[in-house]
Amino acid sequence: MAEVKSMFREVLPKQGPLFVEDITTMVLCKPKLLPLKSLTLEKLEKMHQAAQNTIRQQEMAEKDQRQITH
Repeated sequence: MAEVKSMFREVLPKQGPLFVEDITTMVLCKPKLLPLKSLTLEKLEKMHQAAQNTIRQQEMAEKDQRQITH
């Protein structure tokens, strides 16, 4: 490849230290929203709620049966 000549030429000091400044800057990115509850926890809560509803229905059915027989 042919070298491209630039308007500036590189100058390195012949004596003394060579300083290079590397300035870190802030990089802004989109915020990441985290769920308040994990999906697994939500599934467990739904299963628990369904189980409690089933138990309540069974207890109500037993209560109704007792009232009918007495």
